[in-house]
This record gives sequence, C-alpha cells and structure tokens, in this order.
Amino acid sequence: MNQLDPKATLSSLGLSHGAMIHSRVDPSTTMEAKAAPGEEQEEKPWHGASVDTLKSTSHSTSAVRRVIMEDGSIKLVHTDSTVGTKGQDRGFRKGMLPLRDIKMHWTLAEFSEMDSRYEFKIKRQEKAWTKGVSLDTGACGNFQSYLRTFQFKRQRFGYLYGTYETNDADEIVRDEHGNVPDEKIPTRVKVECIYEPPQQIDESSSFPIALEDPDEEKVELLASMLGLKRVGWIFGHPPREEGFQMSSSEVLMAAELQLEAAEGARPTPFVTVKVTVGDDGNASFEAFQMSLQCMEMVAESALDVGPQPGFSYVNDTFTLIQEGKESKTAENNFFLTLVPIVQHTSQTFICEFPLANRDHGMPQTKDQMKRQLAKSGKQGWEFIDLLSDFALLLYLCNFLDLKSDMPKICLSVTDREVPLDEGYKIIIASAAGMDSSY
Repeated sequence: MNQLDPKATLSSLGLSHGAMIHSRVDPSTTMEAKAAPGEEQEEKPWHGASVDTLKSTSHSTSAVRRVIMEDGSIKLVHTDSTVGTKGQDRGFRKGMLPLRDIKMHWTLAEFSEMDSRYEFKIKRQEKAWTKGVSLDTGACGNFQSYLRTFQFKRQRFGYLYGTYETNDADEIVRDEHGNVPDEKIPTRVKVECIYEPPQQIDESSSFPIALEDPDEEKVELLASMLGLKRVGWIFGHPPREEGFQMSSSEVLMAAELQLEAAEGARPTPFVTVKVTVGDDGNASFEAFQMSLQCMEMVAESALDVGPQPGFSYVNDTFTLIQEGKESKTAENNFFLTLVPIVQHTSQTFICEFPLANRDHGMPQTKDQMKRQLAKSGKQGWEFIDLLSDFALLLYLCNFLDLKSDMPKICLSVTDREVPLDEGYKIIIASAAGMDSSY
C-alpha cells in the first residue's frame, strides 16, 4: 500500500461518520513491551537474601512487587505508580495503579477482596515449626570467642550448616490453617559447622555489610559433599536492654533467609540463633524463627527499617491493624517464636583450623595446616580426625580439585569405614610442608 499524504483530509479519503478504520503497527517502531498493569509477570524461583538485603537499612516499594500465591510460592507483578499533575499519587494505595487503570468496573466485593491483600492484622504465632536446635559446642564456642575479641561491641554473622531431622514422636507440624502439609516438615535442627562470609563493619548501621563472596558456590558444594546444608544463621551483638531481642534489620534478614530456605512463604525448620554476653560475663545463646506472617510481609516488601530498631515500620502501600487500630509500626517481638536450644559435641567434625574472612586472629596458612595435622598419631588423634574440619577442608580446596578430589576425601570424613587413600595423605601432607611421619 502506498503511503498516504499526511496533509490529506478525511473527506478526500472517502471517510465519513461511522466509517471503520483498521491500523497496523510495525513492532520495530514501538517501545519495548511491558507487562500490562496488574498482569503477573513470569514466575521466578525465590532466591531470598541478596547482598543488598544483608546491607539494607530499609526496604522500599519498586515497580515490581512480590505477591504470595495460594501454594506459598512467590510471583512478581507490575506495580508502577501513576503520579498526578501536582505530584500526588492517584493509585488506590500509595505506589499502586489507579483502580481504572487496573480494571474499568469494580464491585464492592471485588474492591474489598483486592484491598484486603494489602492489609495485615498483626497476630502472634504461638509455636515455632522447629521443636529444637542442637548446637555443636566447638563451632559455637569458636564464634563467641571471636566476639569476645571485641568485647561483643562488634556485630558479626555466619551461616549454620548441619542437618534437619524428624522425630516421629514430635507433634505433626501444621500450617496456619491447621492443615497437614503434603511433606512432613523436619522438626529438629542439628548444627555441625559455621561459615562466616566476607563482611565489614558499617559505621552507619548496627549490622555488618555482607560483601560479595567468591567462595559461595564452593562452600555450598563442599557442604553437600559432607551431607550438610544451610539450616540457619547466627549473629552476635552487644548487650541490649531487657526485652529487646532483635532489631528490624535482623528480623528482615531472618525472614528473607527463611523465605529462601522454604522457597516461598511456607513453614520451614530454618532457625535464627543470636549470641550476646550477659551481666555475668557469660555468653548467652537464644534461637528463634520468624512467624509465617512476618515472612509474608517481608515477601511483599511490607516492612521497612525505621529509627526505632525494636520496631519494624510498615510500608505506606500497606495497612497494619494492631489491637483493632491502624498502626505504622509493629514491635519485632510479635514476629518471633522461641526455639529450644541444646548442645552436642560433633562426632564427625572438629573446629580447630582458623576460619576464613576474619580480620583479627590467626590467618589461614600452610603453617597452620601443618600445626593441626602434625597432631596425627598423638593423644589419640588420627589423620582423618584432624582433617575433618570444615574450615580446613575449605582451605584444601585451594590445592585440590573440588570436583574430583574433594568428594573422595569428604566420603572418608563422613564414613570412617572408607579409609582415606594414602595418595591423598601424601599430597595433603606435602601441601602442609610435612614429612612422611604423619
């Protein structure tokens, strides 16, 4: 078809009232298509706590909002706000589209149902999903000893690696509606090791900044070879006033990590352990889980960090109802469920080698590896016993192949019926600068 004269009149084209016009648009001349207002975008798996989350002092509403589906999974939906001529948000809630941009006609029931998605009635979850967590005395003792280096005035965090266990005598874990999930949720957590990722002190915040970790994949792969997985996280903090358990930054991080572990807003055995020092000078450990409601609110970016660390602030897009009244804050203790703690001494792992990513104390060196492995044959130590140290095994990955060598070594660590190949003993001893007297 020939291109029309842009100056042509309607009458010259034979068009009059009632005429139908059909148009065709060349996609190459248009802007990149975006999701329609209110339309769900492609579902993405939950990856949880990013570095920005660990750094964050606040969460904010963006053009994409996370929405929890009926099965607990999370989808992303487009939520660009529309601003009026005077800069006032014309959305039905702040940061949201106007109702007419979402749908032309609304019934009261439809509006009420939609509006209720942005309203949370605060409620306490009485019971944790986890019946208890058992902490390895060596790993936790090492962590709190490092905090003492700074008189507990510096905060630090680490990831807990261990196993989930199910005790048939435990009460069946049900969801908030009283339903039994398709898969039985493990009810016990056993912590065997702690890994402290790279982090630095943030003078403007009470919580350390998580740095990019080049060893993240290596840590996860090594843990899986040892039959371990990330089962929680631990953080240390200075003494606080009575009743102040967790700051809003810590609550948000704990909820993000639970969401990642559960792959959505679902019950999970993942735990949060905190340690501080008491008036008597002794270290105090406590364990918690964030409630399902807390996970849901964090998943939808409904909670923010504010000036009072003991309270979480509600994003302006959402409404929080507390004791029948609208509230802009929620006391963090409402989101916590207490988990009992017991201790054990690992039958598989020791915690003697210096930990990575610490800016004080013993560095990780070949001399330190030699010092540890040289105990072999003394005081009942065997070579494989001294090698069964998560920090040392991670250090060995610098000298041995992660995918071909480490699986065989890890098998001997976890199953003492499988002897460590003599060739690996020679290679490891040589890397440590030892002679053959191991």
